[in-house]
Amino acid sequence: MSRKFFVGGNWKCNGTTEEVKKIVNTLNEGQVPSQDVVEVVISPPFVFLPLVKESLRPDFHVAAQNCWVKKGGAFTGEVSAEMLVNLGIPWVVLGHSERRLLLDESNEFVGDKVAYALSQGLKVIACVGETLEQREAGSTMDVVAAQTKAIAKHVSNWNDVVLAYEPVWAIGTGKVATPAQAQEVHSELRKWLGKNVNPEVATSTRIIYGGSVNGANCKELAAQPDVDGFLVGGASLKPEFIDIIKSAEVKKNA
Repeated sequence: MSRKFFVGGNWKCNGTTEEVKKIVNTLNEGQVPSQDVVEVVISPPFVFLPLVKESLRPDFHVAAQNCWVKKGGAFTGEVSAEMLVNLGIPWVVLGHSERRLLLDESNEFVGDKVAYALSQGLKVIACVGETLEQREAGSTMDVVAAQTKAIAKHVSNWNDVVLAYEPVWAIGTGKVATPAQAQEVHSELRKWLGKNVNPEVATSTRIIYGGSVNGANCKELAAQPDVDGFLVGGASLKPEFIDIIKSAEVKKNA
């Protein structure tokens, strides 16, 4: 089964109103493959979601970078799934390693967040990935499988979920998993889905790679059979993000 290439741009905690307008303008002018070839989702900080949603080209969609684990209420500083739905935001990123590491979000907490977001009608980019210490200890797949298991038990419709494999040691460090390293983990993740969910979900679910993806390395990564796209950090703030979106052509021509 053909899996549509997926490119997410995670702006993290960056941007001013003027910078956001410039980035959106660059995206709007970019020549990219059509929607039947690639799905593009842009994830600005919460405060810029309405601005980006209103001004972004209609073939690109918008994601929040996080949401609260349950219905809103007395949770100062949090943003609920219901609020995102109310704003017409279709996607949310959950379980990003920066939140797992800096804010101690556990596998179970991330799983509960995924469950609640899906229950409210959001689609989820669910992130998994190991640290350098875990990789060097040979426990990459144990770690990633445990993270995925905590998410998978809450998912009934996998069409609403994209899995993002982001090795923590490659995020913002300039270090990139080699195409072979990325392919190995993506392939093992797909096998895990086949064994623990079902073969149809394994075949159809998109597993994207994140970790210092840029215009120079995206085509080689995109050519890997189990790499279905990217979750891009720093490079999503730059014009080269258009080149990364264009790497979807590698899959189309494969």
